[in-house]
This record gives sequence, C-alpha cells and structure tokens, in this order.
Amino acid sequence: MLKGSAYPAARKVAETVEAHFARRIADARSRGKEDLAPAPDAAAVEAVINAAFWASLRREEGYSPKISLAFLPPEQAEPPLTFAQTLPLEAAALAKLAPAVERPGIHLGVWRSGCGEELCVWGTTRTIPRLCFVLEVVEPGLLVVKYRRGRDPAKFANVAVLRGDEVKVVDEAGASVPDCPGLVTSLLGFGVGAATPADSVNVLVQLAVSMRAHGRGGALLVVPAGSNGWRESVRWPAPYAVEPAFPELRELTRRGAAEADDPEWQEALRRAVEAVAGLTAVDGAAIINEHSELLAFGVKITRHEGAPRVERVMLTEPVVGSAAAVVETAQLGGTRHLSAAQFVQDQHDSLALVASQDGRFTVFAWSPCEDMVHAHRVETLLL
Repeated sequence: MLKGSAYPAARKVAETVEAHFARRIADARSRGKEDLAPAPDAAAVEAVINAAFWASLRREEGYSPKISLAFLPPEQAEPPLTFAQTLPLEAAALAKLAPAVERPGIHLGVWRSGCGEELCVWGTTRTIPRLCFVLEVVEPGLLVVKYRRGRDPAKFANVAVLRGDEVKVVDEAGASVPDCPGLVTSLLGFGVGAATPADSVNVLVQLAVSMRAHGRGGALLVVPAGSNGWRESVRWPAPYAVEPAFPELRELTRRGAAEADDPEWQEALRRAVEAVAGLTAVDGAAIINEHSELLAFGVKITRHEGAPRVERVMLTEPVVGSAAAVVETAQLGGTRHLSAAQFVQDQHDSLALVASQDGRFTVFAWSPCEDMVHAHRVETLLL
C-alpha cells in the first residue's frame, strides 16, 4: 500500500491512531450515534500519512502543498465530487492537485479502489461524517491527525501532530489535570453527545486559534464581569480603553444556540472573532470579560502593589509522555509570558492567553490545588 520511501513517523504512530479511532467510534455507537465515519486501520493510517508527508516537501509552481485528506467512501460525502478516474495515493499526485483544494473546508477523499485494498483519491468533499479520520498538511513536514466532532462540520479535535521525526500524541486524560480550564477541555474535544462542549460555541477556543494564526504574537486577558479589581494589575486608564464595553461577541454567542447552523451567523462570528484577535497583535494585552465583551487593548500589565513577583509556575502540555514540571518563569518565553503569569498570580479569577510569534500558545490559570500559576501549553491542540 505504501508508495515510494517510507516515512518512519507514519509507522510509529499508525497503531496509536487506529486504536484511538476504534475507541472513539465504539463509544459513539454505544451511545446510539449513527452516520459515523469508518474506523481506519493502521495500514491505511500509515499509507495516508506517508503520502502526505512526502507531498508536503514538494513544491508546485513555487508553492508548498496545503491539503486535507479525509478517509471515507464517496457515499458518505454530501455530495461527493468524484473523479472519472481515481488518482493514486502518491506524493506527486497529491502535490499537483493541491492548488485546487487548499482552501479551508475542502478535503480530498481517500478510500480503497474497487474490490482491492489499494488506497486511492476518489475526489473531493466539503462534508464529512463525525469521527472521520482527517490528515491535514499544515506546512512542509508538519502534519496533523484530527477528526470531525460536534454538529458543526468546521469543528475538529486533534489526535496527533507530526513534525519531521517528532510525534506528539494528544493525551486524552489531559482534561483530568486538576483545575484544567474549560478552554483546554474544549480543545481536547471530549464527548460526541448533543449536550457536550463539542457542540457549544466556545469563543475562547476560536480566539486562541485566530490569535495563533495572525503570527504576530499577542496576549488576551479574560477577567470577571461586574468587577474592576483587575485594573489594579494594569496601567489604567489604558491607551485604547473601550467605553462602553463592545458587546458584539457576547450577542453573537447568545444567538449561537438557535442560529448555529445559519451560515450568516457563522460568518458574523468568524469576522467578530478575527477582529478581536487582531487587536491582540497591538503591543500590550487585549482584555475581555467572561461574557466576551471587549474592554480594552494595548494594555500594559503591572505587578499589583505589594504583591510578590511570580518566580515559578507549573507547566504542563496535553501530550502523551509529557510530565508536569515546576519551572522558572524565564523558561516560559519573553515579556508577554512573564507579565501574563504575573497577572494571573495577582488576579486568581482571571485567565491569560499568550501566543508567541513562533507558534507556541500558552493558557495561564490559577491552580488552587498547586497554589500557584499553571501554564498550559496548548499549541498542539490549535494546529
């Protein structure tokens, strides 16, 4: 089934991915869920990853391929755009096809050809069933294994990230870490039931993705509504304070339960999220309250008068094999990370989201269990 040189990381992760999807799909079926995607076997996982990896290293007309491969038969696509002749699952074929399918939401369909076991590309689709094995080529040598979750076809949860010879498998037990913020739990994608976070509108998740995507780095502080205590930890008045608080995200979120399937509402939410996330690129931090109302941006964080300086934090990453560690704040990153950790230490009921220019993303929250700031590294979940 493999074409060309083998990519060692593909074989390394194949059985883990197979077990993950088998477990997820079996659990969904036990809950009475229907219209689920087929579970991929290890050989198929290895073949898809192998072909995509070598395709990612090619260039077509000066561009690196950015593609998404979905493992499903044409009859599970709604509707399928099928080729008159299937294409081989090979790097050269994928790279040549990439310019036509690089826009978000378009997947190349991969399935077994005819009555044989050889995999082929049968066409494209914009709709895939729940728990469908998807492999996304993000950039040369960087691949993400994910699956569709929830009612929204644009919502995915990551299973593993492959970068060159490095493999990071998302730890499904990551949400069981004491004091794990709801943002991290939602990013992990637990549950497939109608009432789970997979189907809810989590603005913080979308803001985190957008903050990372703009590539300039940024910080977002989430503070309690109805309280101004947080102002003691910033220079106030801020140069870009917003009065009254800008309510667009709050109003869109409130409408989400009734209008989640409305394309106009989805587009309005996307634009609003990108607008707020864009403000985090301004020097300083943007601030929203827990109702997603924008309060200010370009805010300078200062240590609360009389408060101790933050020196160490608990650092975790929801990746299999990654152990929690207490580290010096200097190990976290630059000024944004240090000031965000200080803000959360001074304001225990707040969150701080920090994006680095190199793609790292950290969520800072106060941990009553550890009695210290907890830094959650979550860029593996945002790709």
